[in-house]
Amino acid sequence: MKKGAGRYIFCYIALFLLLLFLCGASLFLGSVSYSPRDVSDVLFGGVRGNAAADIILSIRLPRTLAAAVLGGGLAVSGYLLQTYFANPIAGPFVLGISSGAKLTVAMAMIFFLQRGIPLSSGGLILSSFAGSMLSMGFILAVSARVRKSSMLVVCGVMIGYICSGLTDFAVTFADDSNIVNLHSWSLGSFSGIDMGDAAAFSPVILASLAAAFLMSKQINAYRMGEAYARNSGVNIKAFRLGLILISSLLSASVTAFAGPVSFVGIAVPHLIKKLFGNGDPKLIIPASFLGGAVFCLLCDLPARLLFAPAELSISSVTALAGAPVVIGIMARRKNAENE
Repeated sequence: MKKGAGRYIFCYIALFLLLLFLCGASLFLGSVSYSPRDVSDVLFGGVRGNAAADIILSIRLPRTLAAAVLGGGLAVSGYLLQTYFANPIAGPFVLGISSGAKLTVAMAMIFFLQRGIPLSSGGLILSSFAGSMLSMGFILAVSARVRKSSMLVVCGVMIGYICSGLTDFAVTFADDSNIVNLHSWSLGSFSGIDMGDAAAFSPVILASLAAAFLMSKQINAYRMGEAYARNSGVNIKAFRLGLILISSLLSASVTAFAGPVSFVGIAVPHLIKKLFGNGDPKLIIPASFLGGAVFCLLCDLPARLLFAPAELSISSVTALAGAPVVIGIMARRKNAENE
């Protein structure tokens, strides 16, 4: 057996079991709680036409799928960005990519809703992807001129503030009641997502995850340095373009449906690497997906239960859970530089 295989298997099993437990808790618990048998009867017994079936199938099941799939995608996006920039605190939220996507989605929705045209799930993803790529383009331009990773992060944060300010301005002064409802989305939330949305973003997220996993060998070589990767036969330009497209598509899919969700893309990959004691992409990419799903499901429960029927934004809870991890990363990095 390969060295460490027992630990890896244990970690995967633990993450999977925790994911199942949290999915169950997300379906059982709410302002109205249901027993496991009630949920089982609705999901597998064909029970329909009552309040429990409507709540579980129309509200809780799509929300659970959204938190799991979108949270996993966001964590993988963060891992890819950290690899690309060789920066431990790079992530879609910190670099302003999520905020750029939020701005273009809000503008697209306002434009179409004011004309009485609903924006499709595909339209949401495309508009969000456009914003992600615009922000990513700016970050790449800055990274070519700025050598210090701290300055890159500062520039990303400034992009985020600018985009968030423009989005808030547009949403605040919108007249249509449907547009005003964008306010909760702009803060980050898994509420309001239906099964049609889940059917739209799940294939995109899973296909992006598969593409990232297929690049594992190249990612591993790139982690050893650009020169090493080039000598190993990696086409650096094509590889970088692939990382940019996959990470942007993942973060765009999340932002399109859940708004900006903070710190997941930074904290989860580091927690997973620490848990596994290994940075091999073949292990970390699928594990980051599971970890992101667990993290977001775990944060979504208090977001909707603590002050039910009112809800906290998901970013408020993920920030409380993820920010200490980021602070720890920065503190360890500073100590390593001083030694």
